[in-house]
Amino acid sequence: MTTGYVFHPEYLWHDTGTSAGLLPADPRAGVQPAVHVENPEAKRRVHELIHASGLLGELTVIEPRRATVEELQRVHTDAYIQHVKAQSDLRGGGGDAGDGFSPVGRGSYDIARLAAGGLIELVTAAAQGDITNGYALVRPPGHHATADQGMGFCLFNSIAVAARHAQTELGLARVAVVDWDAHHGNGTQAIFYDDPSVLTISVHQAGCFPPDSGWTHENGTGVGTGYAVNVPLPPGSGHAAYLHAMQQVVLPALDRFAPDLILLANGFDAGVFDPLARQMLTAASFRDMTRLLVGAAERLCHGRLIAAHEGGYSPFYTPFCALAFLEELAGTTTHVTDPLAAVVAGYAAEPLTPQQEAVIEEAAQLLPHIQTTVAAT
Repeated sequence: MTTGYVFHPEYLWHDTGTSAGLLPADPRAGVQPAVHVENPEAKRRVHELIHASGLLGELTVIEPRRATVEELQRVHTDAYIQHVKAQSDLRGGGGDAGDGFSPVGRGSYDIARLAAGGLIELVTAAAQGDITNGYALVRPPGHHATADQGMGFCLFNSIAVAARHAQTELGLARVAVVDWDAHHGNGTQAIFYDDPSVLTISVHQAGCFPPDSGWTHENGTGVGTGYAVNVPLPPGSGHAAYLHAMQQVVLPALDRFAPDLILLANGFDAGVFDPLARQMLTAASFRDMTRLLVGAAERLCHGRLIAAHEGGYSPFYTPFCALAFLEELAGTTTHVTDPLAAVVAGYAAEPLTPQQEAVIEEAAQLLPHIQTTVAAT
């Protein structure tokens, strides 16, 4: 098994400006200037831990490229693409992608294209057999971006761009997208909502972001009915709930769909120390979920599992979650262990609750809408 890895310094140069967490700085409203929560620090520390642990030497480094406009147009409107470019060209720091909370820094248009292109290169390498699976440590994130609007810090939907590339250029007809970011993968879902060739599965914190999005009844439309699967877990859900959701919903959905490729919207903001969600996952949680997903990819699509970094805003804990994920993806271990495991052991390993189980069961009851197909080729 060979694991590819994409990273580029420009990902850290995406400038989200001066903010107070996720709020634009506005002294008139009492919002003091500070640092935007989606800043380079967590991702920089992830890359540095991968390097310092020795894991980087065991990975196949893939150089990213900028996605072309034509590749972006497969999922985004031309008007939106031009909007991002115009906002990126603004003097004085750039503008916003559309919802007022998604900064577009000076030059971010090209950096977002580099993020999408990095994921395309990983998918291409997997399809050609150069790697088995891979991880794109990219920035800005993408899974909230719809066809015609950026939101939730996301500019271009790299996962969606890569899915369409896999289908149109690489002959991978059925693509499954698993999203375990703490926030609903609404953009990816919207882009493929009526398309039975792309299965979207989102396991997220109920009502977190977008606030009225990601409920179980959002199940696709037209011929795509059944191919959008949502598991909106209650706030406070931890290891037991997420593993149960994986075993009862995610894996059975993948088995029914039999994808040629699995894409993972790999957010770590369900981690116990994240400032933008209230879930309770640990590095061990991400390791165990990854083990299940790697097994599904090996069983269904020759191991082709390609992950794109999405959220994860705790600079001191996200790196340990990412390292556990990547170790499991690559089938190896390093000398680094989670130094906070003992701290969270008492309050992050709560048992499955009836409320959590009910949500998971509600989602599982919709899986028969997914047509069983022959094994992927």
